Amino acid sequence: MKDLTQWLAEYGESHQNPLNQTIHKVAVPGIFLSVVGLIWSIPALQLYGFTLNWVWVTAIPVMVFYYRLSLSVFLMMLGFTLACISLIWSLEQLQVSVLLVCLLLFSVLWLLQFIGHKIEGRKPSFFADVQFLLIGPVWVFRKR
Repeated sequence: MKDLTQWLAEYGESHQNPLNQTIHKVAVPGIFLSVVGLIWSIPALQLYGFTLNWVWVTAIPVMVFYYRLSLSVFLMMLGFTLACISLIWSLEQLQVSVLLVCLLLFSVLWLLQFIGHKIEGRKPSFFADVQFLLIGPVWVFRKR
């Protein structure tokens, strides 16, 4: 497995253009949030009288990936993931259609991402390795 420095350096290679970087600073966290919301929208598992939302099931391997990169990345992304879950839960409590909002966010923000990469003149990193979808938020939050 690549180390954190290798992941960030490789991700940064296709994110040199300042406009593309700005787009990513907005779109990447929003896409992460929308994916959390889309997973939240999957009907929960019923196990032995216990209800388990899929977001918790999917968060475990994601957090293991982040922990293997570094403790600081793990803590940062755990905090962000919990904040996303809290926001999604709040939307649900307000009876907002989480699925609709997240589908709209996901679509618009990915469109922006592809525009940013068109400006950049390089393909998104995840075309080379799908794990870059998890590196994007780390890169955005650590970018100075």
